[in-house]
Amino acid sequence: MVRVPRVVIAAAASGHGKTTVATGLLAALTARGMTAAGFKVGPDYIDPTYHSLACGRPGRNLDPSLVGEDLVAPLFAHGATGAQVAVVEGVMGLYDGRSGEGDFGSTAHVARLLDAPVVFVVDATGQGRSVAALLHGFRSFGSARLAGVVLNRVGSDRHEQILREACEEVGTPVLGVLRRAGAVVVPSRHLGLVPAAERSGAAVDAVRAMGALVEDGVDLGEVLAAAHSAPPLAVTPWSAADAVRAAAQAAAAQANGAGKVGREAVGTPDETAGDRPVIAVAGGPAFTFGYAEQAELLRAAGAEVVHVDPLRDEALPRGTAGLVVGGGFPEVYGDELAANKPLRDAVRELAATGAPVTAECAGLLWLARSLDGREMCGVLDAEAVMTERLILGYRDAVAVSGSMLADAGTRVTGHEFHRTAVTPAAGPSPAWAWRGQSAEGFVQGGVHASYLHLHWAGQPGFAGRMVRAACA
Repeated sequence: MVRVPRVVIAAAASGHGKTTVATGLLAALTARGMTAAGFKVGPDYIDPTYHSLACGRPGRNLDPSLVGEDLVAPLFAHGATGAQVAVVEGVMGLYDGRSGEGDFGSTAHVARLLDAPVVFVVDATGQGRSVAALLHGFRSFGSARLAGVVLNRVGSDRHEQILREACEEVGTPVLGVLRRAGAVVVPSRHLGLVPAAERSGAAVDAVRAMGALVEDGVDLGEVLAAAHSAPPLAVTPWSAADAVRAAAQAAAAQANGAGKVGREAVGTPDETAGDRPVIAVAGGPAFTFGYAEQAELLRAAGAEVVHVDPLRDEALPRGTAGLVVGGGFPEVYGDELAANKPLRDAVRELAATGAPVTAECAGLLWLARSLDGREMCGVLDAEAVMTERLILGYRDAVAVSGSMLADAGTRVTGHEFHRTAVTPAAGPSPAWAWRGQSAEGFVQGGVHASYLHLHWAGQPGFAGRMVRAACA
């Protein structure tokens, strides 16, 4: 049994203040000396960077579409290990799930999987007593358990009184009131909020302001009481080591028809022999999109995970035998990436050796020959450009070509999120295909590059495959 007090922060729609309340709660509780853990429903990479800054722990994602329903509670328990309270920020509106699948993947769905109470954030701009109808509707529509409401962007004492009376009519406790005058502005651009990793001191100031706003306007005692009302979870925390071991055993059993495999078949490097391969993970302001579990899986599979910042480092870490390049904003830092010729050359040379290189979205752009006319790594014979069109959504994909990452025919669910285009869209050996996209991405030697974002907790075998390829 896992006992973690927890609340889910939800709203009627995006833009109502979920990030401000969730991040502010994490910052305020941490400032009071509590150990808090932050989570985000869905595939969003950016909000967790603010959660991490607020509480000093990795912000993590909970996404049934990417990892499956069964892993949501174990991943939560893993990420909340050692925490006194957990705050889960929702996605979009409370009942907004994957298109065509009801509330699957929604905030309400994750709240059910975690058996967690919901703190509902209402943007009160331009409404009074009608807030009662809004709350009544959300309470009666689905299964979410509303513990109370935080009224956001309240204009005056009179406005607050009207709203409080309306909430009382429908028996919904008011847990906090945030005034418009105290609004915290977090800068945005073409893909949403600017990640905290890019804003340095400004991000720290923004998180501190959110914490102060929540400390002043929210009854933290009542929120904690709601969090403590969540019952124990009958789950075992997710373990990267167990996931890698199970994936290797399943793959070996499938290959040879036997249920038992030895250490050699699992293929985990022998740490005592000093043969842990070095796998570099790109980071820094240009590559901020990634899930914490990916590095944990690589370490569990036997890798030594190190980090490289393509804006600053002119060489790959010593002994690099593999490279992971996640998502981010290379289009914003195109000039700096182009100027770092020594690192671009090093990446191209690493790929030429057949070493495993996996790249998602921004990583795909960086490996291309150019991005908006600026020279990139040149690993792939492709050109990338910014466009006006936003490509967004979950993708049920199948591997078209066998690669160091996946056998041909492997099925995954990933997420696509970008405003760029690559020409050609696929190489001679494409990476994936999905409905509406017959071929996408590149499999080339040890390189696997695609627009598709994957959560490796849903495909833990990828880590073992990459580490074995790096050992080779």
